[in-house]
Amino acid sequence: MLLDTASLYFRAYFGVPDSVRAPDGTPVNAVRGLLDFIARLVQDHRPDELVACMDADWRPQWRVDLIPSYKAHRVAEEHAEGPDEEETPDTLAPQVPVIEAVLDALGIARVGVAGYEADDVIGTLAGRATGPVDIVTGDRDLYQLVDDARGVRVLYPLKGVGTLQLTDEALLREKYGVDGSGYVDLALLRGDPSDGLPGVPGIGEKTAAKLLDSFGDLAGIMAAVDDPRSKLTPSQRKRLDEARDYVAVAPKVVRVAGDVPLPEFDPALPSAPRDPAMVDALATRWGLGGALRRLLVTLEG
Repeated sequence: MLLDTASLYFRAYFGVPDSVRAPDGTPVNAVRGLLDFIARLVQDHRPDELVACMDADWRPQWRVDLIPSYKAHRVAEEHAEGPDEEETPDTLAPQVPVIEAVLDALGIARVGVAGYEADDVIGTLAGRATGPVDIVTGDRDLYQLVDDARGVRVLYPLKGVGTLQLTDEALLREKYGVDGSGYVDLALLRGDPSDGLPGVPGIGEKTAAKLLDSFGDLAGIMAAVDDPRSKLTPSQRKRLDEARDYVAVAPKVVRVAGDVPLPEFDPALPSAPRDPAMVDALATRWGLGGALRRLLVTLEG
């Protein structure tokens, strides 16, 4: 089981009231919510291995070099050295180091790699897996990894993590008219304002799905632009022709990396905490007793 950790703690932050606080009054709603999410996921799905995948760089420069608007509207502060700072709620940012400390004390694998997003870590781990993989994320971009033959599916939270959409190829074909590998082409044609991806003007999701159904993939669509006999409408041909520069670079930006240089780590789900004294100290310092107890009981089971 691969967790898109930031996606889940953002959901926890907005789903759990910020009246949930540590003894000193510091909000810990994202921390407590994430721990409850993990407990529920382990209880319901019983994975043998679990990895909390992290955004070591939420806006990698190599993606920005290809499409400068990539996530640009979410930059809070630019840094000449190292990643730009992402705009996050004032009371969420201080909770992230607490989340990291708790995961480490529990012995839950936490993996982030400089220059890459959590999505890329997930893509690399999913590609290397020899058995079934469940990816837990609220980000539809990861639908591109769905692969029935390899047992890779996305568990997409509809309401917390108690109600999950089990996303396989049948669901993708029903909702979007594509399979996992076709989702990249659909996403880049459609665009995604939340990621600063412009898409091809005038080509929405339904049109993109129809074009992919007619011409197979992005390469087939662009070949049709150059074929005067193809059944593109004049406006589609014009828009796609004008978007050639974007279409040439977008696949590399939208496709998750599958070759991230991962550090050594143990993905096995712990049955007992790695550092019980640190777990106790964190529970006391941050008022996490109930959430940590629930998770520890679930891990022991």
